[in-house]
Amino acid sequence: MARTALSAEITSKLRLPAIAAPMFLVSGPEMVLESCKAGIIGSFPANNARTIEQLEDWLIRISETAEQAGLPWAVNLIMHRSYARHEEELALVMKYKPPLVITALGSPKDIVEPIHSYGGLVLADVNSIEFAKKAASTGVDGLVLVSSGAGGHTGQISGFAFVPAVREFFDGIIVLGGAIGTGQAVRAAELLGADFAYLGTRLIGSSESMAEDGYKQMLIDASADDIVLSAALTGVPANWLKASIIAAGLDPKELGEKRAIDFGRPEDADKKKWRDIWSAGHGVGSVQDVEPIKAIIDKMVGEYEACI
Repeated sequence: MARTALSAEITSKLRLPAIAAPMFLVSGPEMVLESCKAGIIGSFPANNARTIEQLEDWLIRISETAEQAGLPWAVNLIMHRSYARHEEELALVMKYKPPLVITALGSPKDIVEPIHSYGGLVLADVNSIEFAKKAASTGVDGLVLVSSGAGGHTGQISGFAFVPAVREFFDGIIVLGGAIGTGQAVRAAELLGADFAYLGTRLIGSSESMAEDGYKQMLIDASADDIVLSAALTGVPANWLKASIIAAGLDPKELGEKRAIDFGRPEDADKKKWRDIWSAGHGVGSVQDVEPIKAIIDKMVGEYEACI
């Protein structure tokens, strides 16, 4: 199916052309389902389920509820070779058949055919033009362009340059992420040539997110000046809340060199030194209060429609 038809088919079920980005230790079943009900695509990282049994429970709950309502949703899979639970997660994805699968931190080539076999779509998370070209060559249906200013693992290219550059060689679905926290920003992403916007930091502060209360308050108190970019924690350049780095007993200016990438298994998360250091993007200023996802999306829909 052509990109325009695919995009239109998905968008027809939404109030806002947006995806709730899958966020580490933030996105869970409640957040996915409330995002869907609010009129955007809900998603979560498979590794947020700390055991494979919990992941299956989540997939059962989400798939049954979303399918009954005819709502699109997505699961995010880590593709990096150091991630030890990939095959187990893929087996469950094939069993519960999410409409969308978003890959991150590695090539999507090994899952494109399996996901397509049941009619699912594959979107590859990329943070450079080089990686976008490589992912596009594997036959993915869409690319998630993680631009400068995105929370967590981030890119270095402005969205204003990233979307047009990728659109020159890719005619599939484009999702733009990076500091998108308002309806105006969603509309701007469309005007650049993207089909959907990725909503991350703005939704961490929602009532339904799994983020700790202290994390949510830190977002409310922060501005874009309070974001620190470093590859010292996970081995991949990422944006972090300065206050959480300080609270962990570290110096934001002395985090050290890039560390080796080793994602291991989710069950080992409590052993990782970045477990309690919290991510956020440059759009953190849009988080003013803790609100239900529906209230956040209602506001963004109003802002978006005012731009049309």
